[in-house]
Amino acid sequence: MKKLILALIWLTFSFSYSQNENVKKTEVDVNSLIKGTLFYAENTEKKPNLVILIAGSGPTDRNGNQKATGDNNSLKFLAESITDQKTSVFSYDKRILQQLKMGTVDEKSARFDDLLTDACDVFNYFKSQNTYGKIYFAGHSEGSLVGMVASNTAKANGFISLAGPGRPIDVVLAEQIAKNGPILEEDSKVILAALKRGETVKITNPFLTSLFRESVQPYLISWMKYNPQEEIQKLNIPILIINGTKDLQVPAQDAELLHTANPKSELALIENMNHIFKEIINDDDNLKSYSNPDLPVMKQLVDAMTNFIQLH
Repeated sequence: MKKLILALIWLTFSFSYSQNENVKKTEVDVNSLIKGTLFYAENTEKKPNLVILIAGSGPTDRNGNQKATGDNNSLKFLAESITDQKTSVFSYDKRILQQLKMGTVDEKSARFDDLLTDACDVFNYFKSQNTYGKIYFAGHSEGSLVGMVASNTAKANGFISLAGPGRPIDVVLAEQIAKNGPILEEDSKVILAALKRGETVKITNPFLTSLFRESVQPYLISWMKYNPQEEIQKLNIPILIINGTKDLQVPAQDAELLHTANPKSELALIENMNHIFKEIINDDDNLKSYSNPDLPVMKQLVDAMTNFIQLH
């Protein structure tokens, strides 16, 4: 069992991982729904490795941003930071962004498996080029579960979980509702139990209408079928599990659960890192960082991922 606890060690000079002049970029259309940016370094080895970044929940773009919350550039900075002579990175917009542009969004027909299809399509697109030595999935938040399942399906060379939940989504939602809206706990339990059984349900509590609206219930049902601890057990490839101690959305205990489920994995708990990979010293700055496009991702995260890729 390998377990790596990364301490907060800052250099005495200022260095921004978001500014790497050696990194080149090119736009890539995998298909009509999947468009992204390939980050690469010039004069690379004959076959550099490739990391496929998978964004978290919601209408998240290739840079890790959503219009509703503002820009934080978490995935953009991460991609730039881990790109070097031996590693390229592809980060892509979630399909819903292209669907919004085309006016073809149909929430009722959306399924969690759509994300798995997209991830595997990306993998197969680059695999067919015979340009890369090894191909890894690195999934953030909801994208962690996507990356787990896709790694098994597509036969990836390695998998990196970035702030990935270690419990099924119904358990996570129940916990969040109990914590943030305890008055809604009982009603939400009834709804979640029905969805877990694969049944849609009429929402009578107006405060739960947005979260559990009927059009999104089929997606939630399809998502609840997957248990991250069961999925990570299926992987017999190098695995790195990363979480931050200042993560407001996915606690470090979830990373521990994933690590326990697959003891061959490596675990990196990064002191003072939040959900979007930024350093948080004062707790009041945590939510503010979600709309700050200038904060770089933490050096410890970059080091952990780079070392893992080089060793595996």
